[in-house]
Amino acid sequence: MVTDTILLILTDTDFIMKTTLYQKIAETLSDQIQSGTIKTGEKMPSLRDLKREYGVSMNTVIQAYLELESQGLIISRPKSGYFVNYKPNQLSVPSTSNPEGIEEPECVESLIAKVYTSLNDTRITRFSLGVPENELLPIAKLNKELVNAMRNLKGGGTEYENIQGNQKLRRDIARFTYTWNGNLQEEDIITTAGAMNALSFALMALTKKGDTIAVESPVYFGILQLAKSLGLHVIELPTNPITGVELEALKKVIPKIKTCILISNFNNPLGSCMPETHKKEVVSMLAKYGIPLIEDDLYGDVYFGSNRPKPCKAFDKEGLVLWIGSVSKTLAPGYRVGWIAPGKFKEKIIHQKLIHTVSSTTITQEAIANFLEKGRYENYLRKLRKTLHSNSLHYARAIAEYFPEKTKISNPQGGFMLWVELEEKINTVELYEKAIRQNISIAPGRMSTLQNQFNNCMRLSYGQRWSEHIEDKLKQLGRIAKRMS
Repeated sequence: MVTDTILLILTDTDFIMKTTLYQKIAETLSDQIQSGTIKTGEKMPSLRDLKREYGVSMNTVIQAYLELESQGLIISRPKSGYFVNYKPNQLSVPSTSNPEGIEEPECVESLIAKVYTSLNDTRITRFSLGVPENELLPIAKLNKELVNAMRNLKGGGTEYENIQGNQKLRRDIARFTYTWNGNLQEEDIITTAGAMNALSFALMALTKKGDTIAVESPVYFGILQLAKSLGLHVIELPTNPITGVELEALKKVIPKIKTCILISNFNNPLGSCMPETHKKEVVSMLAKYGIPLIEDDLYGDVYFGSNRPKPCKAFDKEGLVLWIGSVSKTLAPGYRVGWIAPGKFKEKIIHQKLIHTVSSTTITQEAIANFLEKGRYENYLRKLRKTLHSNSLHYARAIAEYFPEKTKISNPQGGFMLWVELEEKINTVELYEKAIRQNISIAPGRMSTLQNQFNNCMRLSYGQRWSEHIEDKLKQLGRIAKRMS
C-alpha cells in the first residue's frame, strides 16, 4: 500500500515536470516568435533538432509545438514541418461590399490601360500583377518538355490540334478533378487559350447583347471588360472577403439575369473562398431557374490548407455549371493553356471555338500535358503553395507595420491576392500615380468595379518571393499612403 502511494507520487511528479517542461519550451519559442527573432513565414526548427537542443523526449517537443499551434503562432504543413504563422498587429478584415448599381465604365478602361501599359518594365516592382514571378516557375523543366513536344508531335507541332483539344492534356485535367470528386472524363473537357478565352466562349455561347449577368463585387477587371465588350449589363453583388458572394443578394437578382460568373475559390481580387454549403446553395438556387453558372476556378489548386477546396462544379447535377481552369496563374502564364468543362453546353462551346480559334496551340498543350502526366505538377504545386503562404504572412506583417493605422486587409487561405482597404480620404488612383514614380505598381480598387466604389482600396499580389527589396518597397508604399492620410 505504501509502495503504491510512493509510485503514485513519483508518477504525478513526473507528469507535472513533463507538463512544465513542454510549457517552458513553448513559452521560450513564443517569445522568440513574438519578438521577431523567428520571423513570420519562417520554418521552425525540426522536432529532432528541438529534441536534441533541449535534451527532452520527442513527446515533450510535440506537446510544445501543439501548444504553439493552438495559440495560432505556428502552422503545420504536411511533409514540410512547422512554420511561423504569427501576425503582429493583426489588421481588421474589410467589410462586405455594398455596390449601389450606378455604372461609370469609362473610368475603368483608361485606368486599366494606364496600370498595364509598362507591363514589361523590369525596373517596376509589380504588386499589381497577379502571377508568380519567373523565379518561382519550373522554367528549365518546361523548356525540356517544349523540346520533347516538338520531337514527338507529327510535323513538329505545326499541324492543327483536334478541335476539342489535346487528348492527353484533357485526360490529365480530368484525372486531377478526382481530388475534388469531379469525376470528369476527357470528353467532358475542351481546351482553350487560357481562362479568359474560356470565359469569352462561355459568355458568347450563353448570352446576347443586352442580356444581364451577375458577378461578385469587387471582381477581376478582365471579366468586366469582356462583359462590356459583348454589350452585356452587369449586376455587381455584395461580396464578403471571407465567404464570397452574399447568397441573399444573388437570390434577389436571379429573375433578372441570363447567367452568373463566380470565382468561388480564392477570388481575384478579394481572396475569398466560398464555404461548401454556400456552393451547394448557389448551384441549387440557379438550377431551380435553369440559369447557367460560369465558374472561374483558376486559383483552386493554390490552397494553403490540407485539402483543395471543391468548386461549385462538384455539386452540379444538371450540367449547368461551366467549370473553367488554367495553368496561367500557376505554371506558365505565357503558354496560354486553359480549359472548360461546359456540361450540357459542350456543343455550343465547341462551336464558338471553331468560329474564333479553330484550334488551340499544339506545342504548348503537349508540353503541359507531358508535365502533368509525369507527376511534376503536383510536386511543383506543393512548393509553390508553401512559398505563397509564407509570402502572404510576410506581406500581412509588413502592411500592419508600415501602413496607416486604420488599414484593413483580407486574409486569404490561397491564391495570390491581398485586398487592402485604406482610410476613405486616401484615393488609390492618386496613390498609384505617386507610387509609380517610385517604380512601384499597384492595382487600384476602382479597376475591379464599374461603379463609383473601392476608391480607397487596392489589390496587391504576393506572387513575388519575399526579400529585403520587397519589404523596402512595401515600406515605401506605406510611407506614401501615410503622407496622403
